[in-house]
Amino acid sequence: MTLITRFDPFREFVTLQDRMNRLLRDSRSEGQEDALTTAGFAPPVDVYEDEHNVTLKIEVPGIDEKDIDVRIENNTLTVHGERKFEKEEKEENYRRVERQYGTFTRTFTLPNTVDQESVQADYDKGVLKVKLAKKQEAKPKQIKVNVGGQKPASEKTLEGKEPKGVTKAA
Repeated sequence: MTLITRFDPFREFVTLQDRMNRLLRDSRSEGQEDALTTAGFAPPVDVYEDEHNVTLKIEVPGIDEKDIDVRIENNTLTVHGERKFEKEEKEENYRRVERQYGTFTRTFTLPNTVDQESVQADYDKGVLKVKLAKKQEAKPKQIKVNVGGQKPASEKTLEGKEPKGVTKAA
């Protein structure tokens, strides 16, 4: 089988540019504590959905709940926060800093099925859980299908009587 791909002469240049940007960004922040306090980062997020809610779990360990801001505007959920760098002065000890510090902003476009008035945010053990309830009309409804256009024999009318035309089997 022959596979035909479209030639893009700039694809390699874009890849090269991304690699160079990453190299320069990593080399600038290495060994500079001031860069740790100003650099932004993006905490990991799990998004899952069930029939009643859309839920986001955002990992933000080491961040005080007062430093986290959750907002909804124009069908967009924005989570903003800051992990502050605690500066320690140790002259004789070698130390390595791998955790990311600074501010972060994550934005999510909400589906039209989300009820923006019923949003709940909980913060526990370094995980921010944002629960977005779905609108009533967006929840799935189960519809019973009658076969042959007749109601089942066990079904009763409003008065508690059997429907007309249905006879009990002896």
